[in-house]
Amino acid sequence: MKTELRYLSLFSGIGGFEIAIQRAFNQQLTQIEQDWQGRNRDINEVEHDVLPTSRATALCIGYSEIDKYAIKTYERHFKHDNYGDATKINPTELPDFDLLVGGFPCQAFSIAGKRKGFDDTRGTLFFDIARILAEKRPRHMVLENVKGLLSHDGGKTFQTILGVLSDLGYRVEWQVLNSKDFGVPQNRERIYFIGHLRGECSGEVFPIINTHRQATKPIQGHYTNTLTARYEAAQATGSYIIESELNAQIRRLTPLECERLQGFPDGWTAGESDTQRYKMCGNAVTVNTVEAVMEKLTQHIAGVEA
Repeated sequence: MKTELRYLSLFSGIGGFEIAIQRAFNQQLTQIEQDWQGRNRDINEVEHDVLPTSRATALCIGYSEIDKYAIKTYERHFKHDNYGDATKINPTELPDFDLLVGGFPCQAFSIAGKRKGFDDTRGTLFFDIARILAEKRPRHMVLENVKGLLSHDGGKTFQTILGVLSDLGYRVEWQVLNSKDFGVPQNRERIYFIGHLRGECSGEVFPIINTHRQATKPIQGHYTNTLTARYEAAQATGSYIIESELNAQIRRLTPLECERLQGFPDGWTAGESDTQRYKMCGNAVTVNTVEAVMEKLTQHIAGVEA
């Protein structure tokens, strides 16, 4: 049976979700194939035996991004259609898809907490996520945001988001994850939401506890502070690495090191100015963390035990 995950990527930046989904889906494919071989017979004993002919695939039906530098970087690596400004997307014109993903910006909800449900989010980019979900009703969603969302407006914003997603028919899980626990030496806490259209998934993805990944630290026992879009001010914020432990000289991280701290392949943002490379890396999701989330989610989608 063919396993194809069609997804829409919003607020896509430089494609962190795309890399993570590809990596996670490929890993799950390997596990599915191994399970299939184990349940049947030694594949080497059958000359013309084949694995299930339709390999699992993840297909992006399009992305949404407005930053011109991020778009240039994204389109150097992916050939997906850009729907542009998320506030101008007409959901009725979108093809069907199974999963919505995105690290959405957190703006102030002007009337959050007034118990007006869907209308509480008007004027925010979360509203555009909600109206797409309302129209297309994908089976799953994965959203990322800053940890501060939990306490924003005394917790009312967070509760509004959960309430709207529930009203739209989604069972929602959430967990705060730190990038330093997923193989990169960066102390970066982010909240992740996973939504399942009710009746589509009975399993739990969270909590993710042990990733079995070893971080490569710039200096043993140390992590950088959270990378930001204004990383060039790193020395003022303490986001630095020590050049020499003997004389404690410090220097900024290079754009290449920022790519690695976010789990991107070396040179992913090459071709742009250092200022833009710092900004793009600071605004990105940590690929390793999203990959771990997607691994658990695809296990449920593919029907493989976690």
